[in-house]
Amino acid sequence: MHRFGVWAPRAQKMSVKFGDGKFAMEGPNARGWWKLELKDCDCGDRYAFLLDDDETPYPDPRSLRQPEGVHGLSELYDHSVFAWHDQLWRGAPKTGAVLYELHIGTFSKEGTFDGAIQHLDYLRDLGITHVELMPVAAWAGNQGWGYDGVSIFATHEAYGGPDGLKRFVDACHARGLSVILDVVYNHFGPVGNYTNKFGPYLTDHHKTPWGNAVNLDEAGSDEVRRFFVDNALMWLRDYHIDGLRLDAVHAFIDLSAVHFLEQVSSEVERLGATLGREFYLIAESDLNDPRIVRPREAQGYGMDSQWSDDFHHALFTLLYDKEPGRAYYSDFGSVGDLHKALKHAFVYDGQYSQYRRRKHGRPAEGLAAHHFIHFDQNHDQVGNRALGERLEHLVGIDAARVAIGIVLLAPYVPMLFMGEEFAASTPFLYFADHEDEEMRKAVSEGRKREFSAFGFWDEVPNPEDVKTFEDSKLDWSEVEDGKHAEMLSWVKALIKLRRSTVSLNDGSMQRLRVSTDDVRRTLVMQRDEVRVLVNLGRETQRFDLLQQEGLLLASRFDLSQDDTHIELPPMTLAVLHCSEETMDNREVQ
Repeated sequence: MHRFGVWAPRAQKMSVKFGDGKFAMEGPNARGWWKLELKDCDCGDRYAFLLDDDETPYPDPRSLRQPEGVHGLSELYDHSVFAWHDQLWRGAPKTGAVLYELHIGTFSKEGTFDGAIQHLDYLRDLGITHVELMPVAAWAGNQGWGYDGVSIFATHEAYGGPDGLKRFVDACHARGLSVILDVVYNHFGPVGNYTNKFGPYLTDHHKTPWGNAVNLDEAGSDEVRRFFVDNALMWLRDYHIDGLRLDAVHAFIDLSAVHFLEQVSSEVERLGATLGREFYLIAESDLNDPRIVRPREAQGYGMDSQWSDDFHHALFTLLYDKEPGRAYYSDFGSVGDLHKALKHAFVYDGQYSQYRRRKHGRPAEGLAAHHFIHFDQNHDQVGNRALGERLEHLVGIDAARVAIGIVLLAPYVPMLFMGEEFAASTPFLYFADHEDEEMRKAVSEGRKREFSAFGFWDEVPNPEDVKTFEDSKLDWSEVEDGKHAEMLSWVKALIKLRRSTVSLNDGSMQRLRVSTDDVRRTLVMQRDEVRVLVNLGRETQRFDLLQQEGLLLASRFDLSQDDTHIELPPMTLAVLHCSEETMDNREVQ
């Protein structure tokens, strides 16, 4: 027997299409739900819903599997059947976390969950603690970044479906790796979204860059919120996912007394208490609003961490000065900006933003560094470039080594983007796979128009061409080759140092000392016994050595030093170790 249920408050009658039959549902109840119990239903059976007199079969908005794609019939799936091997798993500790963002479709040659499993030993040996998957909820087509999901309870079939994801998570846990899943609750994709056939999932009272906003505060919003919260709980409970990264939470428009994020964090915490697990909630936000990560009892939303775009922008504009006036980069460009991002999490915490033409952000006072995630690359910052260039392609290998060094030695939670640890030569491009020819044309031409103002036109790869997707796959043969192997050794050494040194991963912002010089373009970070010297300029710079201070690591080999000084060539980072006696006498400008 199977109990079918669907929220369709506007429908006058509802039926389930099952096999060759059509079965009327009971309802709606006071909250707009319809239900039906059917005997002789098994996993793998297909079904759909029929609304009113419309004979078109629509997939279940809460379908757990869409084997024929998001337009096809839904399939019954039982989460309890899968044989897990992680019964003792409680998650990797958040303290000392090193995140790794990856896209299943391009991480391996196969582009599947099973293909990705082949590289998990590599991630473990690299020192990664948390694997952050770009979205895997079902969307229209095969290739894509995943941010156009429409059947959000179903797992993308091209990746391996629900069992494939479970095998991947199980394999991660066997290697001590936690899994964070990117989920998209701020919009539905443009193709294959049938939710508004059933109820007011979207509202025209609020607008977002994708059109009508998700209905979080209008009539019917209780059930819409329940839809997304239940989805979050499903990934954590039924797929054993260890945490969620909520996409672009600044696009949530919610005037309710209890903000949607607060509801999510509250219910996730309750689930964790029931299961004896501690989950990790991450928000992507460009608001520079510390309320997102403040505890609920302190009038915050209770997220654990949020991405820090300000740090990325401050660092990127120091390394790459060919786009000083482009969009949000116009607000950054000085070593002082990087100083502030390191000391205070946000560069803009109430100041006037030239890009926005208004004041932006508020101070993050009293928050520990583990509330913020730092990166020098991610899928957006690479893939939203016309040619999908990685940082090393733009600034060279020396600057890329410096960048990842700052990320991994700062007190914040570091995140790598797949392939950057070995300076992958392959780009990460924007790609899609729409069946409709008009949509394919619109996406391709829109991409060209977007970058024509920056001098690109014919060069922009066609997102709808499967070659664009294939070109974005990592070339794993590079990890043992030349500069790629050298970069990998550098990153491994940095992660090993970070994870083995308490002061590098304790999350304390108070004990971080930073000095910068805009003229010399230098940065010095000190965290207890570890001192990091950085030359971001084009000329060799001399730094004073403290007593009993020794060199631990350096991004280049052509340094020169004596008993009192060390000289760093352009674009060089050096890590020094201080004695306890020296620590009490250190000077910071």
